[in-house]
Amino acid sequence: MLHLLAVSGSLRAGSSNAALLDAACRLAPAGIGIEIYPDLGRLPHFNPDLEPEPPPIVAELRARIGRADGLLVSCPEYARGIPGSFKNMLDWLVGSTTFPDKPVALFNASPRASEAQAALRLVLETMSARLVDAASISVDLLSRKMDAAAIATDAATAAIIVHALQRFADAIRCHDMP
Repeated sequence: MLHLLAVSGSLRAGSSNAALLDAACRLAPAGIGIEIYPDLGRLPHFNPDLEPEPPPIVAELRARIGRADGLLVSCPEYARGIPGSFKNMLDWLVGSTTFPDKPVALFNASPRASEAQAALRLVLETMSARLVDAASISVDLLSRKMDAAAIATDAATAAIIVHALQRFADAIRCHDMP
């Protein structure tokens, strides 16, 4: 069973990014388990002085990433960039040994969020993530105001998500084969 960790870059309660990841959980094909990371807003501000002994919540984040076979990321665009809270999480992972070469699929809830997606790609590539383009998708949820249940039951959107999850699982499995 593949284990994916899903992280929304938004702290907003009605986030379309979080709804997209929740829908992915509901639609996960057999053999794929998806866990939503709940603590983005609770992470302390990054401080390199704490790297030798990171706060427990940071150690747990790193452990969760270490246990995951891949990461699903859905991140909004704020002021043409990555939201500060999400960038803060990434900063905590720069010195981590669990993040390099981790497969990452980007789920974009708004095609208009192209600047943040480009910035996010640059940061993730710099951090040695293995971006899986074949599993990265962009769906227009902002104009549709859909929650996770509506996304999961919308045939066209659900098909895009399921196809992306299958391609992500295939890419992870192919890379891990000896």
